[in-house]
Amino acid sequence: MGQIKKVVLAYSGGLDTSIIIPWLKENYPGCEVIAVSGDVGQGTELEGLEEKAIKTGASKLYIEDLKKTFVEDYIFPTLKAGARYERDYLLGTSFARPIIAKRIVEIALKEGADAICHGCTGKGNDQVRFELTIKAFAPGMKIIAPWRVWDLKSREEEIAYAEARGIPLKINRETNYSKDKNLWHLSHEGLDLEDPANEPQYTKPGFLELGVAPEQAPDEAEYVTIHFEKGIPTAVDGEELDGVALIEKLNKLGGKHGVGIDDLVENRLVGMKSRGVYENPAGAILYRAHDVLETITLDRDTQHYKEQLALRYAELVYFGQWFTPLREAMDAFVDKTQETVTGDVRLKLFKGGIFNAGVTSPYSLYSEAFATFDEDEVYDQNDSAGFINLFGLPIKVRAILEQERKQK
Repeated sequence: MGQIKKVVLAYSGGLDTSIIIPWLKENYPGCEVIAVSGDVGQGTELEGLEEKAIKTGASKLYIEDLKKTFVEDYIFPTLKAGARYERDYLLGTSFARPIIAKRIVEIALKEGADAICHGCTGKGNDQVRFELTIKAFAPGMKIIAPWRVWDLKSREEEIAYAEARGIPLKINRETNYSKDKNLWHLSHEGLDLEDPANEPQYTKPGFLELGVAPEQAPDEAEYVTIHFEKGIPTAVDGEELDGVALIEKLNKLGGKHGVGIDDLVENRLVGMKSRGVYENPAGAILYRAHDVLETITLDRDTQHYKEQLALRYAELVYFGQWFTPLREAMDAFVDKTQETVTGDVRLKLFKGGIFNAGVTSPYSLYSEAFATFDEDEVYDQNDSAGFINLFGLPIKVRAILEQERKQK
């Protein structure tokens, strides 16, 4: 397969990358495999990873703590943009790939590697996200994608491959969901979820990991107040927290009340539809709070235009185009809109629901004097007649001309 002396592997310790190390050693005789794991909040999934990587053939393992950068440079910009892919997906996997891939490139260049390898399938989006990032920072680097060339065709065959080589796995054939976990979310795909007609087994022990099903949540509601500074959440219930701690706190609170569970069928970049269940407790709370705060701090035209931009921003993130001039330009626009998005949002959490319970801001554009249904001295309702006449003039002229044509 060509002369490759040193490969840097994007290593998670999951099924795919666990078998890729021996596969690389078997198919590129004599090559050194250096594994790299980006810590974006996987938690216990990183435990024992170094020992496992070395035992399966890697010369070393880098575990890079990327959580702070992940939150500040990827999660919060996307939150400020209000970006959701196809209305509901909060992009948890999408923006985790560019930050990991960027660090892998940096290590590969430092190590003098001949190639970078990833375990993404040829059907998925992640192959695009990894490889576009590699192209952005190391355009001449060779990329090895085993799923596109090896003889293994299914996760069943991967498990058999691992078992034949004594590679320990944390999954089995019965619980073999494809999962991706980080600080922001947990996704579930595969098995019974591949049929959209099947209801997800939310109450089954071990299925949900970040929280409980709504019907298992407490019977009493709980309130939470989020403070934002220029669109960035900085405090929960008056306690100032850094981004990582804030998300961790809201994940626990939201998970307790069963919020942020989404069952989605999405359009992958490669063209097919896929179905997944996503757990986003903190994300659901923060997106709702941010949306609410913008309703009183953004003028109508800015708010409406920003909603349009959010759709394109979400596509860029989902499609792996993070390191592009367009995304940077969009960030500049978003940052300008966020200059007044400061204030407090109070939410009520109950049985999987998130309900508005009050919002305040020193930059609020809401005027009770103008909005009231009671008597006021600031708005002359007679002015609306002239406004409607001018606003409706094209409709009126068209109707008059159509009537005249019909009479001829």
